[in-house]
Amino acid sequence: MRTWPLLLLLLLLAADARAADEIVPPVEIAAPSTQTVASAQLLDAVVVSGAQPGPGLWRVSKGDHVLWVLGTLNPLPKRMHWVSHEVEQVIAQSQEVLLGPGAKLKNKIGIFRGLMLLPAAIGSQKNPEKQKLVDVVPPELYARWLPLKAQYIGRSRGIEKQRPLFAALKLYDKAIARNRLTQDNLVSPVVRKAAKKSKVPITTPEIEIDIGDPREAIRDFAGSRLDDLDCFAKTLDRIDTDLQTMRERANAWATGDIDMLRSLPFTDQNQVCSDAILQAGVMRERGLDDMRERLESVWLEAAQAALDKNQSTFALLPMRQLLAPDGYIARLRERGYEVEEP
Repeated sequence: MRTWPLLLLLLLLAADARAADEIVPPVEIAAPSTQTVASAQLLDAVVVSGAQPGPGLWRVSKGDHVLWVLGTLNPLPKRMHWVSHEVEQVIAQSQEVLLGPGAKLKNKIGIFRGLMLLPAAIGSQKNPEKQKLVDVVPPELYARWLPLKAQYIGRSRGIEKQRPLFAALKLYDKAIARNRLTQDNLVSPVVRKAAKKSKVPITTPEIEIDIGDPREAIRDFAGSRLDDLDCFAKTLDRIDTDLQTMRERANAWATGDIDMLRSLPFTDQNQVCSDAILQAGVMRERGLDDMRERLESVWLEAAQAALDKNQSTFALLPMRQLLAPDGYIARLRERGYEVEEP
């Protein structure tokens, strides 16, 4: 199970909720070109493979200080190899690498206690009172679920016991894999390795959260109801109608076609699915319902600090945060920074 469903477990087990590694990005040098890599080889005329350049970098500047930003995307072509030489060169000439925002628990619980709590956390994915999907999902939605489940998951009784949110996103994971795409993080490990090689410090802006007793939080969550039917429906919608667009979007990222990325409609169930968790009573009571705003604020503060002190900084952000009118880059533009797109 990936993305936002893991947010709860990551918080409870004191792991990093690194929005940046899935979402987040160098001295004054020319912006890297993406035209020097071999042309795309098509798999079934759908998903590219082989060596691919990826997109160019956004340039955010204040005087002669520059923040170079690489937009990441999920999912990407499964058999693609990202040619990262130019990004590695930019990192080598930077004074800092800025990753996306993360969250840490106020009181760390330790690995052993985290492992002891894991069975309870996994159990919280199930519907309360031993209900099944057919009991909690409207008939018309359940009728849409059955053929998609048969196609991508097969005959599984266990998934019928899960909350709609977790069941739908497991289905999404399977559908992505079947379509020669991957949700594996192909970019962040390369960036981290390059920073380590060049001895460039890595910064992960973090917020601190306090959930109290983790065991109690898990118990409260397991017994609570989630407003997750919208998440369930939008995930089915995306699998039903958006897989071809996802393949095109993945190809556009791989080949560095920013115009294509801008033109393709971007539907994403992650926000409504994360809201289903963050807006649950157990989360609001613990002050976690404004996490998204706090993460944005802490990243913007770190980006401004980096622009103040460094001649060059490299950062990672999800492509949406670069293209959206309310994204992180738009926020920096509103604050007076000059933004140049690739």
